[in-house]
Amino acid sequence: MEFWYSVIAVIAPVLAVIGSAHAVLAKRDSRSALTWVALLWLVPVLGAGLYVLFGINRINRRAAALRRKVLDEFERDHECDLAMLRNRLGPDAQYLEGLAQATNRVVPRPLVQGNSIEPLEDGDEAYPAMLAAIDQAERTVTLATYIFGNDDVGHAFADALERAVARGVEVRVLIDNAGERYTWPSMVGDLQRRGVPVARFFPGFPARLVGINLRNHRKLLIVDGCIGFTGGMNIRHHHYRGAGRKATLDLHFRVEGPVVRHLQETFYEDWLFATEEELDGPGWFPDLTPAGTVVARGVPDGPDHHFLTHHMALQAAVTTARESVRIVTPYFLPESTLAAVLNTASIRGVTVDIVLPERSNLPFVHWAMMGQIRQVLVYDCRVWLTPKPFDHAKIMVVDDAWAFLGSSNWDPRSLRLNFEFNLECFDRTLAQGLSARVDERIRRARPLTREDVDERPLPERLRDGVARLAMPYL
Repeated sequence: MEFWYSVIAVIAPVLAVIGSAHAVLAKRDSRSALTWVALLWLVPVLGAGLYVLFGINRINRRAAALRRKVLDEFERDHECDLAMLRNRLGPDAQYLEGLAQATNRVVPRPLVQGNSIEPLEDGDEAYPAMLAAIDQAERTVTLATYIFGNDDVGHAFADALERAVARGVEVRVLIDNAGERYTWPSMVGDLQRRGVPVARFFPGFPARLVGINLRNHRKLLIVDGCIGFTGGMNIRHHHYRGAGRKATLDLHFRVEGPVVRHLQETFYEDWLFATEEELDGPGWFPDLTPAGTVVARGVPDGPDHHFLTHHMALQAAVTTARESVRIVTPYFLPESTLAAVLNTASIRGVTVDIVLPERSNLPFVHWAMMGQIRQVLVYDCRVWLTPKPFDHAKIMVVDDAWAFLGSSNWDPRSLRLNFEFNLECFDRTLAQGLSARVDERIRRARPLTREDVDERPLPERLRDGVARLAMPYL
């Protein structure tokens, strides 16, 4: 026993020194760095273990080159440069060119023109469209999801994927490790038995241990490289309107046009990371033709080379807004910088509407949200609480001309820890249609005021305040 005490006495300070050095060099937030350094020294060995599991939130991964020459030619053929965007926006919205210019600096992909983006409400509209697309696939199907439910919806997708494989279609399915555990037994084994190529995002130990706090939250379906689906919807029965007390509202989007290439490139990076298999050729990356009027680009985000891209895009959008900022999100825990730009926009006279669920599917996250919400009510941002069913949709609309839609929530987990994917869209028709959906939600909602927050019972406020302390990892 004395021998092991001696070993721990030697190892503990070494681990603390190494961990402290990493935290000081890697953590951008000084408060986070200080917290981890304190934990490493005050709780020897255990603190180092916790830091490995939850403190190291960056993945260094490098996607193999996708025939860059071909991609460059593709992007040149379809790119919408700032001058072209200015003409499309018209004189009353040309200032949004600055927003595109800001996103250009943080996203490696250009805006591309000629896209169609169709909103699909709940599983009632999204799932039939997605299943039909899989059944019509001729060459390839790629699917990435956070949750693949072992229920009637999951089985319907598994059946469609199995049929596609039987027809000779190349299929690849990627499921997140954490999301896989939302359903039991996991659908990974079921898909494998059906002969459907499937992988977990973190393929095994020790990668899974390192990535325990990092989740692939993206929702991507690409058929024949030319029809895409993305948004906030998982594959599970909850998203049907008739799902009972667990019913979950959501928005998904059917995408056609050159921007589908951005969806496929993002899947490619994730699949390569998980399996080391390269996907190349016209079946995966065909020539794409214009299909609509939306100018768009794919915006990936994650704890890798895409770190904080959604955070910066949101900040740029709010600071550019002149008339309105409309946000629908299930989880609203903005860090101080995002809260500040929302408040500043409201002070400038911009109407800021934030639409949230009255009750969350994650009570602890809801408590933290209520402990944090007062910071955006002080300067008259308008917060609306929608009744059941729980609303899982994630959209943002600025000045009825710009929209940001996809898998990302307004919380630190989405913006710092998760792998996410959104579409940035410039199109008045699309933005106005999404704004009308926000209006419909507001009509069903009740306003939340500062008085509502301040007059809650003391035990409730204390509970929410304590929950807020865990905000960086919710």
